[in-house]
Amino acid sequence: MDPNRQTVLPRTKRKPDITTVLRKSWYHLRLSVRHPSRVPTWDAIVLTAASPEQAQLYDWQLRRAKRMGRIAPSTITLAVPDPEGQRIGSGAATLNAIHALTKHTELVVNGGDGAVGLMGKKHILLLHAGGDSKRVPWANPMGKVFLPLPFLAADNPDGPVPLLFDHILAIASCARQAFKNEGGIFTMTGDVLPCFDASTLILPPNSSTIITVPIALDIAANHGVIVALKSEIFDESYTVSLVDNLLQKPSVDELVKNQAILDDGRALLDTGIIAVRGNAWVELVKLACSCQPLISELLKSKKEMSLYEDLVAAWVPTKHDWLQHRPLGEALVNKLGKQRMFSYCAYDFLFLHFGTSSEVLDHLSASDSALVGRRHLCSIPATTVSDIAASSVVLSCKIADGVSIGEDSLIYDSNISSGIQIGSQSIVVGMNVPKDNDNMAGNSIKFMLPDRHCLWEVPLVGCTERVIVFCGIHDNPKNPLKKDGTFCGKPWEKVMHDLGIEENNLWSSSSSQEKCLWNAKLFPILSYFEMLRVGMWLMGLSDGKNLHYLPLWRNSPRVSLEELHRSIDFSKMCTGSSNHQADLAAGIAKACINYGMLGRDLSQLCEEILQKETSGVEICKDFLALCPKLIEQNSKILPKSRAYQVQVDLLRACGEETKAYQLEHEVWASVADETASAVRYGFGEHLLESSGSKSTLAFRNNNHVSSMDKPFCPKTVKVELPVRVDFVGGWSDTPPWSLERAGCVLNMAVSLEGSLPIGTIVETTNSNGVLIIDDSGKELHIKELTSIAPPFNGDDPFRLVKSALLVTGIIHENILVSNGLRIRTWANVPRGSGLGTSSILAAAVVKGLLQIIDGDDGNENVARLVLVLEQLMGTGGGWQDQIGGLYPGIKYTRSYPGIPLRLQVFPLVASSQLISKLQERLLVVFTGQVRLAHQVLQKVVLRYLRRDNLLVSSIKRLTELAKIGREALMNCDVDKLGEIMLEAWRLHQELDPYCSNEYVDKLFAFADPYCSGYKLVGAGGGGFALLLAKNATCAKELRSMLGKNPEFDSVIYNWTIY
Repeated sequence: MDPNRQTVLPRTKRKPDITTVLRKSWYHLRLSVRHPSRVPTWDAIVLTAASPEQAQLYDWQLRRAKRMGRIAPSTITLAVPDPEGQRIGSGAATLNAIHALTKHTELVVNGGDGAVGLMGKKHILLLHAGGDSKRVPWANPMGKVFLPLPFLAADNPDGPVPLLFDHILAIASCARQAFKNEGGIFTMTGDVLPCFDASTLILPPNSSTIITVPIALDIAANHGVIVALKSEIFDESYTVSLVDNLLQKPSVDELVKNQAILDDGRALLDTGIIAVRGNAWVELVKLACSCQPLISELLKSKKEMSLYEDLVAAWVPTKHDWLQHRPLGEALVNKLGKQRMFSYCAYDFLFLHFGTSSEVLDHLSASDSALVGRRHLCSIPATTVSDIAASSVVLSCKIADGVSIGEDSLIYDSNISSGIQIGSQSIVVGMNVPKDNDNMAGNSIKFMLPDRHCLWEVPLVGCTERVIVFCGIHDNPKNPLKKDGTFCGKPWEKVMHDLGIEENNLWSSSSSQEKCLWNAKLFPILSYFEMLRVGMWLMGLSDGKNLHYLPLWRNSPRVSLEELHRSIDFSKMCTGSSNHQADLAAGIAKACINYGMLGRDLSQLCEEILQKETSGVEICKDFLALCPKLIEQNSKILPKSRAYQVQVDLLRACGEETKAYQLEHEVWASVADETASAVRYGFGEHLLESSGSKSTLAFRNNNHVSSMDKPFCPKTVKVELPVRVDFVGGWSDTPPWSLERAGCVLNMAVSLEGSLPIGTIVETTNSNGVLIIDDSGKELHIKELTSIAPPFNGDDPFRLVKSALLVTGIIHENILVSNGLRIRTWANVPRGSGLGTSSILAAAVVKGLLQIIDGDDGNENVARLVLVLEQLMGTGGGWQDQIGGLYPGIKYTRSYPGIPLRLQVFPLVASSQLISKLQERLLVVFTGQVRLAHQVLQKVVLRYLRRDNLLVSSIKRLTELAKIGREALMNCDVDKLGEIMLEAWRLHQELDPYCSNEYVDKLFAFADPYCSGYKLVGAGGGGFALLLAKNATCAKELRSMLGKNPEFDSVIYNWTIY
């Protein structure tokens, strides 16, 4: 792009569709984890932590993320605590983290240049996640970056609850490609979800870049502001500029003075996202490898060095004089001052901050039902025995009868027993409320949490009891006692007056600290139910009981939030959380086996169950023992393939790999049997009988039997068919999906280079037997027709024609008594084209044979016979190919599961305008890549048999897109078709990332500026591609550019709608 281009672009911030941005980012994350050689991922992911104990927790969370497929197996993960548990500032923490990573990867020996060179080639994601989360105190034990955020949770209902960290990983995965082959670091904060399409990110080489967003001046006055030079690189969604100055919480006058106000009256907000690339990254690594004396200096002076004020100032020359007087400022200028910083302004950026409890609830109250999952991996009672508000968010919880949960509340990772009332807009985390059999009577309430309150449990080191902690949603633990300080939403003065508490009961008179909720010794360590009752008293719910609870509270050992932060038993907390998740997964899996139709992804649930090291395997063995009874009870309605797959998954969970491998053969055999039952219905069994046996009803009434018994009369039939290109819907036509769920495909029949490329000539001969000749010149003469019988060898080049002779009844009806046949076939398209060649050739042969014997050669009958034929061949494909080739033009086809499988074809009457637009803009390109569709097919079918939720939702979406595409074409909306093709291509890669390769990715990246949509046809893996240009001019330019570019050995075919 020309940096001197003068273009006036809209500067209004467009609110992004969070659901779309996140779904695209998650798709990219999964692709990078499953196929990192094709879609690069981070070499290392590093988190900063406040203490060694918190770092241990973060390491546990990082291992969990890797186990759950959020992080690639090859990626190094590391949590780095601040040295000596003392705060050193985000800038110094950045240097410390880089140094620790270098040591961890054993690349550094005394900070040598070789180590710097190696480290300089790495791509690092760094999240600043340390600190004490004072404004979100209930997230303090887990770390704010790991708080629950069930956005898109419904996409994978059997998977773990998505965390803020997981969504940050998804967004960041898209930024990796911006670094290209230059090493670098991408730094983010752990309490912000930046919703923007990071795949569009532009990072100038050998420099640092800060991500900014235009913001109103009143908001800018409370944050960091970037002043950028006016010379810019423009695009519709971003601007790249050199940074001229940095301002911290500037007034309007300061903004004006420093020329920080944009033309639209806004300023550039520092989002906290910083990328450092190339030489700038190498210099930063050098500084980090020698930073330990500098950090020691900070520790001694008890000062901090900020990333956002100090370190970045080293890349901005106008800040150097100021920086010289800051902690470590001189070293920063000397080491980093030669490099420059750019601003990447993202106009479509949405900033989701999780700085307070109320902000968390606000983000969860989104009206978009597709975004927020309100129930996930939870056990909740019926509405007749509980009162749980529909708007509440219940995640990874077991809720007993007799529980009430108010509107817009968040309940996470908890066991809630009967008699608990939770108010509206409240947060409950990590609570394990046991049954109180001694003190619980009838429907009595044993604990109430008022509206707008937080409640959580914390295991402490050296303490058998877990401490129960609570406060108001809007309490700011940092606010001083005399300045707006509150507890449970009430001023401290009122709290102490109402409860009879003295100030010296809460704070030591000798302490120099400012008195606030953070350091108030409030929370007693008592027996569990005593803590609950004292908690209600402290929250003001036990009027008139001060005489009972006040002395109990005064005389008990008590801790403050600050002390809790330093004393959390992270090991016990991690073990407890793992066991809780495993118990929930086991309960869901058991219900699925005992009462359901095995619709859950048991393999994923078993992963959670196996986190219980002592009993996980035994639980899975118990489930395995239940399978025979389940299969017997549901044999009439449960597909055998699914039943066998469940047993395979459970065997693997039990460590029985050999037995699982043996049983896999039954899985695939069942898929073949189920498909055969659906497509052969009414005429299947006779195919395996010897010649001359009594025919079935389906063929008994055909009039063609006698036609070939007459004296020899030469007859020749030629059948030529087009190929098909599919726009969207593929995979929904493939068994076993199409046997159990509806399928929808939108495709088009086309001729190539002015001719129909697939065909056959069938001739009668006066000699016995059948002569088969293919387009490579190979011949086979079959004299003894009774030798033609399945199963066929997979390497047999003539099995297609042999199968056609069987399904048309020619062999089994003894039609060739005195005559013979000569069958020649051809397919004038490259091998592995993805154009449905095999199925369409089968349709041509079947049609030709039926015509030669005067049979029913209607498209509906031929299409059904081809389904049978493919089952005999053992290829097991779907139905869209033969439909695409047999029926002319553009058509939308639906399949309806059942026995038999039913197909309904809806031809689209294409207007002359639509045909003209498509022929002007659509390029049909052979990539030159060999397809491996069979391997892709097996992987996708296996995921479906496991009931992989992401796969199921992806194919459902493909069927929806086929319907939308039909409407778009009927309305002549070719641009919409392009959008649909792009989404379909993303979904195909979601189904299997190996459906593309590096060559195809390069081809599509090259074509992208010219196109509104593109995809590979068929199952992918190579073959032909469709490139839908933005207009006729772009189509001509793209055709010309592809022809000139030596990187692409692609052939563009001329085509017409058939």
